[in-house]
Order: sequence, then structure tokens, then C-alpha cells
Amino acid sequence: MIPSPALDRVARGQLCTGCGLCASLADGAIELTTVAPGFTRPRQIADIAAPAEAAIAAACPALVIDNRPAAPHYDALWGPWFTTATGYATDAALRHQASSGGVISALLVHALATGMVDYVVETGMDAHRPLANVTVTGRTASEVFAAAGSRYASSSPLAGTVALLDAPGRFAFVGKPCDVSALRALARIDPRVNAKVPLMLAFFCAGVPSGDGARRILKAIDAPENEVTAFRYRGDGWPGNATATLTDGTTRSISYHDSWGKILSKEVQFRCKICPDAVGGAADVACADAWYGDEKGYPSFAEQAGRSLVMTRTAFGEALVRAAVDAGAIVTEPLDPGEIVRMQPSQARRKRELIARLAAVRVAGRPVPRYRGVRLLAAARQASVVQHARAFAGLVRRLALRRT
Repeated sequence: MIPSPALDRVARGQLCTGCGLCASLADGAIELTTVAPGFTRPRQIADIAAPAEAAIAAACPALVIDNRPAAPHYDALWGPWFTTATGYATDAALRHQASSGGVISALLVHALATGMVDYVVETGMDAHRPLANVTVTGRTASEVFAAAGSRYASSSPLAGTVALLDAPGRFAFVGKPCDVSALRALARIDPRVNAKVPLMLAFFCAGVPSGDGARRILKAIDAPENEVTAFRYRGDGWPGNATATLTDGTTRSISYHDSWGKILSKEVQFRCKICPDAVGGAADVACADAWYGDEKGYPSFAEQAGRSLVMTRTAFGEALVRAAVDAGAIVTEPLDPGEIVRMQPSQARRKRELIARLAAVRVAGRPVPRYRGVRLLAAARQASVVQHARAFAGLVRRLALRRT
């Protein structure tokens, strides 16, 4: 078997996002596996045809992020945009079920109802492994409702891409920013993508935690994994608790502050630590938590009615949001982009320090992805020399410790 150069570079740099696109393109030559401490990774099991190898090299988000903005505005931290707003789904149940106001879910329901798409492709709970994710398709509002809510675990929503492109019907895609960027990259070499996927939605992403992180949550709430029949990472309120449902019908929960802040955020895969576009710059519309600041200026995680940050990034996304507002599916209120940093300070810090982190990776002798169109220098200018030095030294130290 001839090893894949693309997969070799991904493995050497620990750059995989787990999206699954390579497995879809390789026509059976790559299978997806779960590796410690609980991440999805590709494994080559046969020779990869030259066209598939070229497609993987051109679209894999572990190798390249190439966002080519066509919007009238661009912010170094928040990417391209037509309009920025806060909002929520007018369906009160959907707003409560979703993680942050339900705008993405409401846009999906609107797209289905108007015939814009025939079905949606998104991520939901794996009924057989409640801590894990599975790619689901929905054709009705109730199916969108069932999948609403963040899933802080590995997901591979692009693993079935080629099969979907070959199948009848047009679909909306919802994924992590890296998933959407990969799908956009594939569209540049496969015209079926633009023909079959008219709508791509993304959410701001703080990184993909490991499966072991979810098990640490179960341990914290004294929920035996073999007794868990359902698990929600968030939702059912804003921000909502991480909640396990047991075989006897009882539930056990832990707050978002404790589940994400104290457990899952410590379990994020390496590639996410050098992500240049965690804000969905390649999507038609990107949404996030529009956190309210507390008295100290930090986001407050007190339970309240959900509110989404909404950024339209393409003309199509802008038209969709306006149509959804006109149809009464969502309510929005204009937002000055300068206010986003108050809602998403961690995302701002990550982008500002990214050049220093990439320098640390190069010093460690690891390959890095090719990043284009994400304006890293402009973001870096917003951080001090001290911030860059700390980010560089911290990652060099962690990489050295991991190597030894």
C-alpha cells in the first residue's frame, strides 16, 4: 500500500479535525476510527487513487483553510460580514431547545418550509452511544428540533459528502467552521457542491473536546456510562446544563460553567488550538452565543432566554436572514461589530495570538496548515508583545512536554 502524502502530513502535525471528508473522497480506501483520548481519525486501508489524493490535499481543513471573502465588510477578528445582529427564534420551544437562541435551527426550518432545500444535514446524538455524535438528515421541523443543541464531541459530518452529492435533492449543511471551509474548498474542484448545497451554516467553535472529557462529566455527576440513555451537552435553556438521562428515567446535570469551563475546555484537540477561523468565515450565516457581560465585563452564564449572535457572510445568507425575519421565523436587532468582543472574548484572544502559536509549532518542527484569506497579521497587531511571547512560550512548552 502506498501511504497518502496528505494523510502523512496531517498525522505528523496532529492536524486532523475529524471532519471525515477524506474518507468520503477516497472511495473506501480510508476508514474512520476512534483513537485515544476519544477523537475521530482517518486510517488508510488501501491505495488512494490519484484524483482522490489531489482532492484531499486541496480540501482537507487540516491542510488548508482558504476563505475568500466576498462581503463588503471584513473584521480581522470576526471575518467577512454583510450585517451583524443579535436575535432569536420566534418559536419559543425551539428557542429553549437550542443552545443559543435557536437562529440556526429556525433558518433550517424556514429553508425547508420555503422549498429552498429538500433536507438538512447536521449533527445529533448517537442513540447507541449517547456521548458521541452521528450525522443526521432532517426533512421536517420536528427533526430539526430533535437535533437542536450543541454537541461537544467529535463529529464527521462530511464523511458522507460524495454519496449525498450523488443522491437526489438539495440540502442545507450545518457544521463546525472547519467543516464548512472544507466544503467550500471542495466546491472549487467539484461543481456539484454549489448545485446541491445552496446553504451552509456554521457556529462559532471553541474547539472539539475528547470523548474522555465527556466521561469526566459523567464521573462528576455520578452517572455510570452504561446506564446513560441520552446525553445533552447543552440546550434546554441558555446556556443550559449538561444532562445525562439514565435507564431509570432520572436525570443528572452539571452547569455549563462547570461542564465546559472546568472540564471540556481542557480536553480540546490540538488542531483547534491553532484554528484561524473559529467563527465560520466561510459560511453563508454564522451564529454564536450573544453572551451578556457581567459587572466585571466577562460573559455571564446565568440562565435566561437564549440570544444568538448572527453574522451574514454572503449575499445569499443576507437574503435568507431577511426573508426569515419577514416571515416571522426569527427576530433580529442590529449589532455594532465592535460589541462582539464583549460577547466572545476568548475567540478574540485566540485570533490575536494565533501567529505566535503557529510560530511555536514551526519551532517544534511540525508542519502547519496553509492559511489564506484570514488576515492573521491584522489580528496579531491587536495583541501586545507580551501576549505574543506568552502564547509562543506556552505552546512550545506544551509541545516539548508532549514529545518527551
